Parts: sequence; structure tokens; C-alpha cells
Amino acid sequence: MIQYLDNIRHKDSKNFFLIAGPCIIEGEDMALRIAEKVIQITDKYNIPYIFKGSFKKANRSRVDSFTSIGEEKSLEILKKVGETFNIPTTTDIHENEHAALAAQYVDVLQIPAFLVRQTDLLVAAAKTGKCVTLKKGQFLSPESMKFAVQKVTDSDNNKVAIIERGKFIWIYGSDCGLPWNSYHETVCPCYPGCHPFFTAA
Repeated sequence: MIQYLDNIRHKDSKNFFLIAGPCIIEGEDMALRIAEKVIQITDKYNIPYIFKGSFKKANRSRVDSFTSIGEEKSLEILKKVGETFNIPTTTDIHENEHAALAAQYVDVLQIPAFLVRQTDLLVAAAKTGKCVTLKKGQFLSPESMKFAVQKVTDSDNNKVAIIERGKFIWIYGSDCGLPWNSYHETVCPCYPGCHPFFTAA
């Protein structure tokens, strides 16, 4: 997928590429500071980097949870991060109309895991012409993700990648780019008596 991003650094490094940033855009200063710090690290190790931040969190557990500082305000901040550091940016979209809106500000559109079967949403994202990343739903078999990919490619957009969430048995032979969501592989769910942990670096 990164071959389609003209403003990504270290494209020819043969390294993995990193998608990272705050869970949600909470302010301009914070976003710029996070991007600057991550860039220092990715430049040091020649890692291609895409800045990620949600402009709106529509998947909160509680109805009164914080979701956004404002859709266009958040998207403007994402755009400023990209322009300030000349790096690609991405955000997740939850509604069909968000595709065209977010595409005006970011380079990559991400489809959340629980929405990855929503045909209209995938088609709307594909039709923007932007790169599209699909987070693999925890409820889907690895093999079934080919249909989500097909919804994008059948909409005349081949710039698609799947963000894997743990099942690696199907990687070999896959023609689709496969970023890996490492957070879900290193954190133990907080069930009673179970404590979060991280693997050693």
C-alpha cells in the first residue's frame, strides 16, 4: 500500500511500516508533539510512518463518553500534521458520508473492525480514490476477508490493505498488503483476574 503514498519517508528501506498516533485527536499541540516524537524514532530506524488519529470515536462503550472535539476541527489538525511534517495521515470512518469528508484531509481511510462487512461504507471509501485499510473483524475468519477486499477492488480501487489482528495462518499466498495490529497481540484483555501485559521489546 505504501507504494501509493508519495509523501511517505523511507519507502525503499525494505522495513515494515508503522501506523501510529493518539487514539483520538484531542488537540493540535498534542497531535504535533506525538508526530514529532514518533518521526524522530522512525527516521532513526528508517521506518515508513503514517500518522493515525481518530477524528471521531463512534464506537465508545458509554453514550456519554468523549467522542470528538469537532469533526472538521479534528480533520484540520490531521491535515496540519501531514503538512507540517510532510507525512501521510490516516483516520477511521464510521459512516458513509464520512468517507468523502475525511478524504479531503487525510491520505488513507481506515475501516474499523466491526464495520468491515458494511458494503456501502467500503464502497464509499473506495470511491474516494484514497488508500483504504480494513481492520479484520474479530468475528470473521481470515479467509472471509477476501470479500471485504473485493468490495474495494470492485469499486475500481486497488489501494487496499488488511490490518491483521492475530491469525497469521493465511498470510502466505495472500495478494493483499497485511499491516499487523500489534496492540491486540501484546495486551491481555482485562477479564477478572487477568492483568494487562506487554511483551519485552
